Amino acid sequence: MSGRHVVMFSGGVGSWAAAKRVAERHGTDRLTLVFTDTLIEDADLYRFLGEAAADVGGELVMLADGRTPWDVFRQTKFLGNTRVAKCSHLLKQDVANDWLEANCDPASTAVYVGIDWTEEHRFTRIRDLRAAQGWTYEAPLCERPLVVKEQLFDALRDSGIRPPRLYELGFAHNNCGGGCVKAGIGHFAHLYRVLPDVFAEWEANEAALRQQLGNVAILRDRAGGRTRPLPLSELRNRLCAGQPVDLFDIGGCGCFLDDAPLPASPSLPEGGL
Repeated sequence: MSGRHVVMFSGGVGSWAAAKRVAERHGTDRLTLVFTDTLIEDADLYRFLGEAAADVGGELVMLADGRTPWDVFRQTKFLGNTRVAKCSHLLKQDVANDWLEANCDPASTAVYVGIDWTEEHRFTRIRDLRAAQGWTYEAPLCERPLVVKEQLFDALRDSGIRPPRLYELGFAHNNCGGGCVKAGIGHFAHLYRVLPDVFAEWEANEAALRQQLGNVAILRDRAGGRTRPLPLSELRNRLCAGQPVDLFDIGGCGCFLDDAPLPASPSLPEGGL
């Protein structure tokens, strides 16, 4: 497609790999990499962002609403969770869409996201929604050659770029400093183990919102056949006491996509890569 090419450059390995494919197919003269900042990112994300953008080529545009997710939750009087994450809409989607509307012609612009084939069902919704609004959205990693994330990390290292430290610490994404309101119990248990200071910040912010909003929480406890809010303070107490928690409840971060849960441990389709 001739015209402008805009990659939603999240700071993750997937968006880097998607941008590489776009650059290889269309060049970099009309390529723009758009990063939307939640202002609670891990410091190493910015190192990676600069190195990854330089490797891809094109123009890097950094945007920010000016609020953090916690500002959004306080102002909207609603704590984000796995089902509803207003931070995604207000700090990511709306900011990016406003920039697109102000700077791009939908008739001559293709927009790309870093979603891969294992989550293609999540891409379909945003693609169809934006198509109805006149925009073309594509997901290069849903196209062949199909790759798994380990191969993306290998390609990243081959390019001389060290993966973001959140990946090296065992997180599935490189957003919001290691936390995410879409994440599950297992994710926050891991956060408590490897980044206790970040967990403490999330716990304190959640506790302040609970004072404002009542018995709400990011997490949900489904033990005993009933669902109830599970505050991060209670999760910490359980972990400190050595009580079992659901480490397989990871959840998923996908700020430009829908809120559907991630599929578990996908395998390559028949035929391989």
